[in-house]
Amino acid sequence: MVNIGITKMSSKGQIVIPFDMRSKIKEGEKLLIIQGKDNFVLKKASKMDEQLEEDLEFARQTEEAWKRHDKGKFIHTDVETFLNLKKRGY
Repeated sequence: MVNIGITKMSSKGQIVIPFDMRSKIKEGEKLLIIQGKDNFVLKKASKMDEQLEEDLEFARQTEEAWKRHDKGKFIHTDVETFLNLKKRGY
């Protein structure tokens, strides 16, 4: 069954989850927010695949690499140099 509620964002960026929807969420529990073009999806992080954090980091790094590429700051390198750069956080 799908439960639908309406909420609004405060001036501080806080969003209140309707009371009848938060009974299955514990205080302090991490929630994942996925933004699409015109929508947001909220999921319990504890219910996600264990590899999700690594996948999200890979996606973040890929997006940053494309941004550098688009700005003309992309470098060509061999695999070993690339892996050493990655270890240093580049």
